[in-house]
Amino acid sequence: MKKNRISKNWINKHRRDIYVRRSKVDGYRSRAAYKLMEIDEKFKILKNGISVIDLGAAPGSWSQYLSKKIKNSKIVSIDLKQMEAINNTIQILGDFTEEKNQSKIKEFFKSNVDVVLSDMAVNTTGNKNIDSIYTGELCMEAMLFSKKILNNDGKFVSKIFMGSTFNEIIAKAKLIFKKVKVFKPKSSKKDSKESFIICESLR
Repeated sequence: MKKNRISKNWINKHRRDIYVRRSKVDGYRSRAAYKLMEIDEKFKILKNGISVIDLGAAPGSWSQYLSKKIKNSKIVSIDLKQMEAINNTIQILGDFTEEKNQSKIKEFFKSNVDVVLSDMAVNTTGNKNIDSIYTGELCMEAMLFSKKILNNDGKFVSKIFMGSTFNEIIAKAKLIFKKVKVFKPKSSKKDSKESFIICESLR
C-alpha cells in the first residue's frame, strides 16, 4: 500500500509540474528540454552552423531543442535506447564509449566538433550517494570522450550530481578545460541534487 501511495503522489506531483505541462504544449518529449534552453540562454553555447553530439539522448528532448534552435548544423544523437526520428539529426543506437560507435561519430563529422552535450544519468536506485557516484562516472566518461573529439575552443556540458565525486569531477574538468562553471537551471527539480557542468576551451 505504502509503495502505491508514493507512486500516486509522484504521478500527481509530476502532472502538476509546470515544465511537464509546458513540454506537452511545446511538443518536447520531456521537461529536460528547458534545462538545455536555460543553459544555452545563460552561456550561449549554441549557434548556427556548429557540430554537436548529444550523448545519452533518449527520449530526445535535447536533440529536439537543437534541431529547432540551430540551422545549417550537424547533430548526432546517440543512446542505448531506440528513439523516434528527429528532423536534422543523425541517430546512432549504441554505447558512446565503444570504439565502433566513436568511429561512426568521427566518420560522420570528418573533423572535431564544436559542442558535446550529456544529460545522462543512471536509473535511480533510491540511494542518492550511489546514484551520484554512478552518474559521476558517466560524466567523467563523457568528459574524456569530449577531450578527444572537441575543437580547441569547443564546449562540453554535462549533468552532474552533488555528492562524493563532485569535487573530483570539477578538479578533472579544470585540468582539461580553461573555463569551468557549475549551473543549476530553474527547471531542475528543487529536491534534486542535479546540476550541470559547463566547460569551454581545451587546455
